[in-house]
Amino acid sequence: MVDGDKNCLWHHLKPHKCFETQEQMIIVEGQGLVVTDIRGKKYLDATSGGVWSVIVGYGRESIARAVYDQMKKMPYFAGVYGTIPAIKFAQKLLEKLPNHDKVYFSNSGSEANEKAFKLVRQASRISPERKGKYRIMYRDRDYHGTTFGAMSATGQAQRKQDFGPFLEGFLEFPHCTCYRCPYEKTYGSCNIECARKVEDIILKEGPDTIGAMIVEPITAGGGILKPVKEYYPVLHEICRKYDIWMIMDEVVCGFGRTGKFWGHEHYNVDPEIITMAKGLASSYEALSAVVVKQKIYDIFLNDPADPDTRLNFFRDISTYGGCTAPMTAALESTRIIEDENLVENSRVMGAYLLEKLNELKKYEVVGDVRGQGLFCGIEYVQDRKTKTPVTEAQMAMLMGNLIGEGVIAGRTNTSFHGLNNIMNFAPSLIITREQVDTIVSAVAKAIEKTFKQ
Repeated sequence: MVDGDKNCLWHHLKPHKCFETQEQMIIVEGQGLVVTDIRGKKYLDATSGGVWSVIVGYGRESIARAVYDQMKKMPYFAGVYGTIPAIKFAQKLLEKLPNHDKVYFSNSGSEANEKAFKLVRQASRISPERKGKYRIMYRDRDYHGTTFGAMSATGQAQRKQDFGPFLEGFLEFPHCTCYRCPYEKTYGSCNIECARKVEDIILKEGPDTIGAMIVEPITAGGGILKPVKEYYPVLHEICRKYDIWMIMDEVVCGFGRTGKFWGHEHYNVDPEIITMAKGLASSYEALSAVVVKQKIYDIFLNDPADPDTRLNFFRDISTYGGCTAPMTAALESTRIIEDENLVENSRVMGAYLLEKLNELKKYEVVGDVRGQGLFCGIEYVQDRKTKTPVTEAQMAMLMGNLIGEGVIAGRTNTSFHGLNNIMNFAPSLIITREQVDTIVSAVAKAIEKTFKQ
């Protein structure tokens, strides 16, 4: 298997030169929060599968059995028709989003965001009220996917490097982290410039050309950037003023990650479009969705007998959006989240995790600790006053030392020029206090070993 990994696999987000002389980790089993590699070594996984998506933990037999039973009965039919799991899970999603009305299934977060962009673009052609409003705004440091449309809306320079040219019609605006405020303000004495200055960009670019804005409730891969409570109400007020749809990318934050079922529930905001993936089926199956308000769905209610409007329906398909196993897994995963009260556990254990991580500020290299629920990050710096980031070599050594302590965490990686210095934690929502203690203790030891503190 080690030879097969080296000779056959092309891994994600990895420079492969180093694997010519060293062995890549191969994960073979998981139970709860613990994964086992091919050599038999066990690790506490603080990343929910590496990309924050195994919400209910590993080894859930009830999900596997539900999927098995459904696949025997009816594994697939294209989304041009309905299936029972698709209908049931759409109903469940709308129970969780009572202000929204229609669900469109696909298979990845990138694809869900592509669908949302296509809705915006097509509406700008077929709706008299939205003519010309095809451009989409996105925020610096946010990540929305790996396809060309999603990358065009991603504010991470290293992720985009060498893949251009990107799609026309995407506009960037500044990020919202207080720790590195783009306007050099201090929260409490500022005017929430990070939100209000967006209006200046809209007016400069022309509000009649802008159809939507996409944001993550809490910026995930960009460094666990949590907006202040006033941010989204101000931003959405601006969007409504200029008839700009807000697309809330809940791919990471949804399904309890932040201590509420949806990340945007921490804010007084009601987005027109919500995209989601990852936690929908706890990554036991691949699934994503776009959920919209009725007013958006109604734009695409055309008369097929009218030669002028016969193409004005949403002409889109996702092959694997017709698989029944993902919706079945999602129904069972959501049942587990509800029955085991995992959103509340995320809130309580998340607060405890943040408390314990803040104790690491005794180390001078810990510049900032931030997060919400079971979604936390540490930003490492060489100097607290200047906030100079630690080097990428130091971060790599730190992460290696943490794995040596038996804990897997995440980090910003090949995302920014000079700011890949954030370690992140997003364990499954079943985590216990003892496991939080294990994670933080391992981080402390890794810091001491790496920085000799």
